[in-house]
Amino acid sequence: MFLTKRIPAMSAIVALAAAAILVPACPAQAVSSVRFYKIYYDSPGTDTRSNTSLNGEYIVVKNYGTTARTLTGWTIRDAANHVYKFGTFRLGAGKTVTVRTGRGTNTSTTRYWGSGNYIWNNDTDRATLKSATGVAVAACSYNSTRVDYKWC
Repeated sequence: MFLTKRIPAMSAIVALAAAAILVPACPAQAVSSVRFYKIYYDSPGTDTRSNTSLNGEYIVVKNYGTTARTLTGWTIRDAANHVYKFGTFRLGAGKTVTVRTGRGTNTSTTRYWGSGNYIWNNDTDRATLKSATGVAVAACSYNSTRVDYKWC
């Protein structure tokens, strides 16, 4: 009798253990087709804060997907919480858009942060891309003074 009561209990424990292995604890996050491609965080030459120098610093966002994506309301932010917000904008499939730190006229391939100061630190920083609903979809960090850019 002792043995017959233990067998169903052991079967239940084995079934629960197997289920725990087969079912993930949380759903896997889908990888966004829109991600960072490159950060050029140390503009060439001396940091003079001229618009030319500011625009030498930029971040590139790429749509790795096969359909165009609307980025209206999406944001890019650094570790110090400087925020760039996309206005009305659609990024074609396989296309990139460069977001430059300084001022300029927005086009389909280049946007301008409009900052009078540098955004990206020359040694270490973290870029985060968030959807219009505030969900983080991509990030890219760097920690280097040996190069001026990071492929993400």
